[in-house]
Formats: sequence, structure tokens, C-alpha cells
Amino acid sequence: MPFLAAAATVLALDQATKALVSRLMEVGQYYPSDDWPLRLHYVTNTGAAFGILRDQTAFLIVTSIIGIAAIVFYWRSQRQPWPTALALGMMLGGAVGNLLDRVRLGHVVDFLSFPHYPSFNVADSSIVIAFAVLIGYHLLWEEKERERVAEGVARDDPGTDG
Repeated sequence: MPFLAAAATVLALDQATKALVSRLMEVGQYYPSDDWPLRLHYVTNTGAAFGILRDQTAFLIVTSIIGIAAIVFYWRSQRQPWPTALALGMMLGGAVGNLLDRVRLGHVVDFLSFPHYPSFNVADSSIVIAFAVLIGYHLLWEEKERERVAEGVARDDPGTDG
């Protein structure tokens, strides 16, 4: 359930925020003034992250579909702990959100902007946060869980008591 709920939530938020920005702002417009650390900056991106692969829409559509298939395959391949399922769902929602833009518009709508950093959107943020969740979970929590289970097994093994 966390997988589908996260995917649907991210996709809905991503598409709703992009539609609002597209409707209420002009391309290139900033809001509010320069002294804010986070601003809205409506831009379109025909490339991937940081503008790489500019105007490679067909290639990016194909790689997005492959990435989406890989996410779904991994999720379905085995029972995932809820943090992993949540992160995979966030990745899926973000990937589908940007794919929809590429297919419908030929570009991705970006609108969140920090100083000295390229503009991005909810889908991009979700994918980055999901990677952080996966790394954090697998490096920190999962290892401790394995140790706890191993200690429990060792305590239950009659041969270890001597």
C-alpha cells in the first residue's frame, strides 16, 4: 500500500503544481522578490537533470519508460519493507510525472528555485528524497535490523550456550 499511495500522491501533487504554475505565471517569471531563498521560477526543460541531454525528448521518454518498468519490477519482485516501498512509490510518481510532461508538452515544467541552483519540480524533489530514504534505510536501519535478528537467532540457538 505505501508504494501505490506514494506514487499516486506524488503524481497528483506534481501535476497539480505544474498546472498551477503554467496557468498563473509566464515562462521565465520569478515570484517573489530576489531576497527570498526559495522562489518560484517558471522554466521549461527539454533535457534531463541540470539541463543535460537538451532536446533529446525521444531518448528521455524511452529511458523514463525503462526506469518506470525497473521500479515496478523491483517492487513486485519481492516483499519490500515499508520504507523501501514508500521510496519506490515516490520514485515512480516522480518518473511518471515528468514522463507525462515530456509526452504531452515536449518538455518538463520546472518552477522551484534556490539561488545558484537549477529550477526543479515536485517530481524531481520526490525522486531525490526517495533516494535519500533508500540509502538511509539500507545503510542505517536495515543493517541494525539484521544485527538484531542475528542476535535473536544466536540467543535461541542451544549450541551457543555451551
